[in-house]
Amino acid sequence: MGSQAAVSFLTNVARAAFGLGATATLLNSSLYTVDGGQRAVLFDRFRGILDETVGEGTYFLIPWVQKPYIFDICTRPHTFSSISGTKDLQMVNLTLRVLSRPDTARLPVIVQNLGLEYD
Repeated sequence: MGSQAAVSFLTNVARAAFGLGATATLLNSSLYTVDGGQRAVLFDRFRGILDETVGEGTYFLIPWVQKPYIFDICTRPHTFSSISGTKDLQMVNLTLRVLSRPDTARLPVIVQNLGLEYD
């Protein structure tokens, strides 16, 4: 009698552990965090890229239907170098440094037209 009660108890514990594990996995896959200096664009399998950008914070999404694409919006330097000849036939090194960052309001358009590696 005692061993049947122990088996029943362990079966109930296993079911509860499985249920808690499945719930924790579902909750973990339905949350995403956007850190400071970043913005997110949501891709929905039914509607495509959504038009609004998401700011800093923790947000919910529908697992397997929505996917966040997180972008760094901090200012980044781009350097372009060139060697050019002058009028008196000397070679001069020219370097141009450009600081750029994406427009946060137009991130969905950037993703649609240029892709995730727009830089």
